[in-house]
Amino acid sequence: MARLPRLDLPGIPQHVVQRGNDRQACFATNVDYGQYLQELGEAALKHDCAVHAFVLMTNHVHLLVTPSGTGAISRMMQAVGRRYVGSFNAGYRRTGTLWEGRFKAALIDSERYLMACYRYIELNPVRAGMTTMPGDYPWSSYAHNAWGKQHPLITPHQEYLNLGLDPAARQTAYRELIREHLDEPQLIALRQHTQQQRAWGSDRFRQQIEALTQRAVSVRPRGRPPKPPETLENEPDPFFRQSRYLPFCRASSEAGS
Repeated sequence: MARLPRLDLPGIPQHVVQRGNDRQACFATNVDYGQYLQELGEAALKHDCAVHAFVLMTNHVHLLVTPSGTGAISRMMQAVGRRYVGSFNAGYRRTGTLWEGRFKAALIDSERYLMACYRYIELNPVRAGMTTMPGDYPWSSYAHNAWGKQHPLITPHQEYLNLGLDPAARQTAYRELIREHLDEPQLIALRQHTQQQRAWGSDRFRQQIEALTQRAVSVRPRGRPPKPPETLENEPDPFFRQSRYLPFCRASSEAGS
């Protein structure tokens, strides 16, 4: 069965996740992290994608990106993949793929869901037990969004700009927001929507996306749908079904006695 194309609409932010093949490490040294960010920045600029937040974990990457056009994120990720993977393989004398298939992406509502996605991304090292404070992890956008440390990769989303009238006010509000860790239902919902590449947001947002794409955008329940109960409409009478085997059962019983 052919894979459905991703939900991909210009101007709507997406939560992008790309994992290492078989959960293997994608970054071994600080040089690797730095090179990936450099490649990402060049590809985002070339393909007109605005990166709002990021975190580079040992074996996967989270990005929050708004594309200017359909397919822009795919082109950006392909460009990063070609350059970074080639360099990584050459540097460590390895061959083959580095990433686990295609990246996953979910459309994100530009209201409270977007800021939740910011927090989800930048708190990833804390949830993983790699650090106790998000600011202690060097390979994320937290220092830029929370403290104003300039990073050429980051373009603030309008929802982030709405946090305050000036940079200092926005950063203070953002630090307060980060202190409110996401609850478990939010974590599960964002993960499910990203894994299934759906649209995470309000009912109105999902209805708008469905109208634009003519596709269902809500998450599917896990597992296969239950089978319908068997019908006995065309089955013979239960007594008749049982009586058909009586001679055989009697013969078997007598043979074994």
